Amino acid sequence: MLITFGFDRLALVAADLFFQHPDPPPGQEGAEHGVRVELRHIEAGQLRGSVYSARPVAVTEPLWRVDLLRSVGAPGATLDRAHHHPAFTGWDESARVFDDELSTDPFAWLERELSDLPAVLARAGVAESTATPRDLAELRLALPRVIEVVRWLLDQTLAGPLAPAPEPATAGLVRASWL
Repeated sequence: MLITFGFDRLALVAADLFFQHPDPPPGQEGAEHGVRVELRHIEAGQLRGSVYSARPVAVTEPLWRVDLLRSVGAPGATLDRAHHHPAFTGWDESARVFDDELSTDPFAWLERELSDLPAVLARAGVAESTATPRDLAELRLALPRVIEVVRWLLDQTLAGPLAPAPEPATAGLVRASWL
């Protein structure tokens, strides 16, 4: 499931995720699932019909990512694989950065990060002018709903309806998600 919050020139997107890497770094063996949240560019296209026609919308390059993940089979709501990627080079993310608070209180961590969008952009190596005043105001307005939606997605993923393991089980690389 993909959920998008589009602002002026930036968007927050969130989706359930199942991931299995055939050659993971030490300590990260086995499949993982949870919710991925990304800050991305968004562009409104030109109308292709009348003034009432649908407008094309493109959610494009990522700037920042947080993965609220747990090992498949881990008990309860343990987010033992929660991490973030503070920057991107093109479409490729920076290395995983683990933060204890991200595992223990992911929603407080996420709210704190998104409450200071200029700092997020600075850590991502992106010009502060990437976010317009409208982006800042609309994200601030939407932030309680963003947190609510991410919490709901994570609850649904950990309970089983979203991000299920592929049937039949497969070996090798598996990535099931919009993001």
